[in-house]
Amino acid sequence: MYGVPLMILPLIGYNVLEFLFGGVDWEATAYSTQMMSGATFTLTTGDVFVLVTLVFLFIEILKSTYTGTGSIVDHILSTLVFIGCIIEFLLVDRAATSTFFLMTAIAFLDVVAGFSVTIRGARRDFTVGPNQTGA
Repeated sequence: MYGVPLMILPLIGYNVLEFLFGGVDWEATAYSTQMMSGATFTLTTGDVFVLVTLVFLFIEILKSTYTGTGSIVDHILSTLVFIGCIIEFLLVDRAATSTFFLMTAIAFLDVVAGFSVTIRGARRDFTVGPNQTGA
């Protein structure tokens, strides 16, 4: 499962919730509690979805620290997931929500962070030492 970008799971999850289950009210209250300050903390369904997507982003960033041939495939597939998110956001009416937009932004961060971390790690792996010939 190393070569499969985990960011595809929130994309699939969003589409399953929207198209197979008839849609989700992303602004509905998922959790609410009274704070000690007297304010009410409210977590919406969209907030929970974005939080889960951030967990997948964290795992993807951890995966990008490992360099190898599988990481190239993972980066290419992550880029395709991001492109799919952009296309869906622009062309599908049910994807024109702030929740989907934030998921698309997180997919973009996954692509940028994945390439950045891999390039940074590859720089560290490629070390050029002093000339050993004595010249």
